[in-house]
Amino acid sequence: MSAFPAFGQDAWPTAPIRVFVGFPAGSSPDTLARVVTDELAQRLGQPIVIENRPGAGGVIGVQQMLVSAGDGHTFGTTINGPLTTAQRMMDSTGFDIETDIMPVSLIATSPLVLAVSADSDIVDLDSFIAAAAAEPEAIAYGSVGQGSGAHLTAELFATEADISMLHVPFTSYAEVTTSILGNEIDAGFMAPSAALPFVEAGTMRMLGMTSTEPFAQAPDVPVIAGNAGLPEDFRAELWNAFIAPSGTDAAIIERLNTEIAEILADPGVQERLLTIGWQAAPGSPDDLRQRITDDTAMWGGVIDRVQAR
Repeated sequence: MSAFPAFGQDAWPTAPIRVFVGFPAGSSPDTLARVVTDELAQRLGQPIVIENRPGAGGVIGVQQMLVSAGDGHTFGTTINGPLTTAQRMMDSTGFDIETDIMPVSLIATSPLVLAVSADSDIVDLDSFIAAAAAEPEAIAYGSVGQGSGAHLTAELFATEADISMLHVPFTSYAEVTTSILGNEIDAGFMAPSAALPFVEAGTMRMLGMTSTEPFAQAPDVPVIAGNAGLPEDFRAELWNAFIAPSGTDAAIIERLNTEIAEILADPGVQERLLTIGWQAAPGSPDDLRQRITDDTAMWGGVIDRVQAR
């Protein structure tokens, strides 16, 4: 039995809607949430209030959604971390994915790009892997911290390429790019939008994209999948999703999923998302649940290998 009142699709919503975001106002996940909820509010005929609750890589936002739930008008948007890697890297997130969370829709995905300095002798994926294979940890790469998406992506890449690299953690992508440009480290996995200004200035080179298909923001950058001996199904993407507390009426989930899919089909919305580095990727609640399951398993294997060292 639903924990909340059963709202028919015509009757719901009957009050303003709250959407919790686990990152600060102005951040990329916050901006993405506002692009979607601005359109969603018009379609639903009720205001949508974004509640920013940053902390613990987005986990606090999910926690606050669950604490505040109870009337069928409380939801969340979250990046993949709280629903996948956090389950393996934290002693407790305070929630269970299977029993506490209802997937509504994947919203958008963002690949990472492997970048090096433009004056590096490394010019493509083949030469990168060759340089790394020549001497263990000869290649130093930067990330935005232990267990971050960039760090785990690099470790997945290293495993698939059968190489060993030296991890140098930083606190921001700005520090990573500065260190690459200053030849203090050799490379880094980062959002395409972070690398593009430097590529356009002629100071950085992008070697490969972690999505399985070319990314519209940088269509000329080859995908890593199937390139330089890497598996055809290599994929390491960040993603953002719309979620609900467990017990939310199924009719509400269906209504939200339909509205979000129509919003994300709009070319204007797709362009707005692309400008901040995200590619619209709607799907069913079951699609999102499967993505959570698959990514939890994939990243769990990477985390186990890192922790075993």
